Amino acid sequence: MSSTSILILIVSYFAVLVLISYFTGKEDSNAAFFKANKSAPWYLVAFGMIGASLSGVTFISVPGAVEAKQFGYMQVVFGYFFGYLIIAYVLLPLYYRLNLTSIYTYLKDRFGNVSYKTGSVAFLISRTVGASFRLFLVAKVLQLLVFDMFNVPFVITVIITIALIWLYTFRGGIKTIIFTDTLQTLFMLVSVVVTIIFLASALDLNSVSAVIDNAKESHLSKVFFFNDGNDPQYFWKSFLSGIFITITMTGLDQDMMQKNLTCRNLKDAQKNMVSFSIVLIFVNLLFMILGLMLTQYAEINSIEAKKDDLFPTIAMLPEIGVATSAFFLLGLIAAAYSSADSALTSLTTSFCIDIVEIENKAERERKKIRKQVHIGFSIVLILVILLFNTIFTDISVIWELFKAAGYTYGPLLGMFAFGLLTKWQIKDRWVWVIAIVAPIISYGLNSNSKALFNGYEIGFEILIINGLLMFIGLMCIKKSVLTSAQQN
Repeated sequence: MSSTSILILIVSYFAVLVLISYFTGKEDSNAAFFKANKSAPWYLVAFGMIGASLSGVTFISVPGAVEAKQFGYMQVVFGYFFGYLIIAYVLLPLYYRLNLTSIYTYLKDRFGNVSYKTGSVAFLISRTVGASFRLFLVAKVLQLLVFDMFNVPFVITVIITIALIWLYTFRGGIKTIIFTDTLQTLFMLVSVVVTIIFLASALDLNSVSAVIDNAKESHLSKVFFFNDGNDPQYFWKSFLSGIFITITMTGLDQDMMQKNLTCRNLKDAQKNMVSFSIVLIFVNLLFMILGLMLTQYAEINSIEAKKDDLFPTIAMLPEIGVATSAFFLLGLIAAAYSSADSALTSLTTSFCIDIVEIENKAERERKKIRKQVHIGFSIVLILVILLFNTIFTDISVIWELFKAAGYTYGPLLGMFAFGLLTKWQIKDRWVWVIAIVAPIISYGLNSNSKALFNGYEIGFEILIINGLLMFIGLMCIKKSVLTSAQQN
């Protein structure tokens, strides 16, 4: 595809998103922006969450990892399923019972204002870094494929990238995102299916059953790893990590939960979560099959691209066809933007509700404050993306930074677990100290795990360790006497 064709494709794509925002954003109110007036159809929320849970990094990295890790990632996905059940039947009833807009308001009611602010700041840091990283990758792709040809500086590419998100979210917020995420998920799935169809033809797999048999017969389709407990892919490590990753990065994440809180009632939200968790298993399996076929196609055609380069390299080959290349680009952009646009909205929501406490402001000021915060976070994302581009030249280094953002979810896991599993009150003023110390200790353990634990290498389970340290820290500052309210 030529740069001009790609540019036309991108402009057309975002024109559709802006059109959706025009119709969904006519009611420019905080109630619509934050909670979609609690009127979103659960099935749209469920379908759109597929795209939101699969970022551009997943879109590229999961297929590219099959050659090295086989289908082992599915062990984590199975853990996701049980994590979603816990969210549906433990956390969602809590959020709906308390009628929350920001889920971190629970921490204020349970522990106090410092815990509340600490939880919110942990989320703000995580989402800012994570969303910036995803958008950084998209901006790099757009720069390489389009804007370099027109001599457009990278800073302008970044500004355009963020401005496009702001343009279709600044009025409707989460109400608009419910619909744009649905469209973007559709583009992402169609992109994967179209690529699989092309690869099936190229590999002489002329039916769905032939594709399935090809996957079964390949040594790369191994799913379960039980032999070596030190292996990062060991089943129980992956499975349990999947459960806790889901609980924290979905159930304790304002971004993901804000969508669920737009449903009409708890029952609809639970139907959304359960149906979404089932569909997500098959979607990830589809990515695994795609990765296997990409690897086989690369071997047959002597293509040397590996890992994250595999899918983009093959998808943009002239022989793969303009339609397949176009759908790949749409899928990549959709996967990145479906998680990034909701991140901008959830950052705005959390800051307005948790930090500014907009609900305590005069009615005439609320909309103005919301719009100022929305613009403010757009600028923050631009600056963080440009910082990534200035400091880091190796994408793998930034990937480590992105993973490090997961440490901020550990304190959230510890605080919510402590609140739900105990009736103890704590000395609220010290919570922020523990929320800093726990990730630092976790990082130290993770960095030196082989030396400390006889060769055992900590993987995703660092999240569990981080949360446990936070839980223990809260036990150390618990008050000696229960409050009368809790005793009753």
